[in-house]
Amino acid sequence: MRVSGALAASIAQAIAGSLPQPRLAALARFRAADGTLIDEGLALYFPAPHSYTGEDVLELQGHGGPVVMQILLRRCIELGARLAAPGEFTRRAFLNDRIDLAQAESVADLIDASSVEAARSAARSLAGEFSGRIHALVEALTELRVHVEACIDFPEEEIDPADRQWQRERAATIARELDALQDAARQGAVLREGLTVVLVGRPNVGKSSLLNRLAGDEVAIVTPIPGTTRDYVRATVSIEGVPIHLIDTAGLRESAEEVERIGIERTWRAVQSAGAALFIEDARGIAGEDQALRDRLPAGLPVARVVNKIDLEVAKRGRDDADRVPTLRVSAKTGAGLQGVRAWLLEVAGWKPHGEGLFMARARHLLALEAARRCLLAADAAQAFELQAEEYRLAQMELGRITGEFHADDLLGEIFTRFCIGK
Repeated sequence: MRVSGALAASIAQAIAGSLPQPRLAALARFRAADGTLIDEGLALYFPAPHSYTGEDVLELQGHGGPVVMQILLRRCIELGARLAAPGEFTRRAFLNDRIDLAQAESVADLIDASSVEAARSAARSLAGEFSGRIHALVEALTELRVHVEACIDFPEEEIDPADRQWQRERAATIARELDALQDAARQGAVLREGLTVVLVGRPNVGKSSLLNRLAGDEVAIVTPIPGTTRDYVRATVSIEGVPIHLIDTAGLRESAEEVERIGIERTWRAVQSAGAALFIEDARGIAGEDQALRDRLPAGLPVARVVNKIDLEVAKRGRDDADRVPTLRVSAKTGAGLQGVRAWLLEVAGWKPHGEGLFMARARHLLALEAARRCLLAADAAQAFELQAEEYRLAQMELGRITGEFHADDLLGEIFTRFCIGK
């Protein structure tokens, strides 16, 4: 149990009997108001500002039983504490300059990480790697703004051509560094958000079998009876650390049966909201019927034609990109060709192997980086120093929004209320 604030020391003395030495675990008996024993455990005290929140912090580590911890919680409240709001500890750490806004968001990303790679990237963000690169860009922009605004403040001074050349070179360097940062941020966003993929096709072409094969588990019921899948079946798989959210759907056909008809309607709704689609066909199927259904998929939706059951056909194997829709030939039964499906999913997700050095990024980070890039392009196109200076200032502000130098209270509220209780 964690207590943060000015009353932490007095609560420690009341519950544990004494104030532990700073940052040293002390064995203590936790007692109620009447002196009866609540539990025995460890008490740790972190005086401000050297704590997670930057305030006095008390941590009580008991035996973990929910009833015992509830009693201990009530005792803390009796002594003047209150329940923490979602994300409040991290919010206090941000407001007390212990971490910046990007690091604060990475706490939630670390908790929610769905793969080892995502957890490592979130940990790097929490350690400040993303923020460090943002700060480096801000410092470079500050230096550039000093030169440009000096040209505005002293128009009577003749500007050395070497100075103009330095400004152009410095702006080009900043643009390259921003491009590299954007690329890494996009990869971090892929690790965080992943890709939602819907599996569609006629009944009995092997959609559920393919889902099970990709998931490595029997998550969907498979039978020879057409129309077995009536509603969504979802599974999330990790491919190279990227979460791929697979949705198995009802087979597409005309049906008078009410439940199946509703399932087919839901299939089309899932297609509308998906990020990509795997259109499954039977290698022995009727091409014309499949083509008619594929033509109904939304324009602009990334689609791969997956020809299944190649184990039953002497047919061409592997991937074929001759048509506008890539064709992937697989066997959900044996697993043949599945690596090509995984590779296509990573390609559509926008994943590029980076190795070490990725950090977690959110949609708002990408928007801010893109806005800063537009400002740099506008500054490069501007002729007047005044216009250049303004665009550099706006670029600096956009970068500052990522780490929290410029923020709105409603943005902070939106960020921190998404945390788990207290953290």
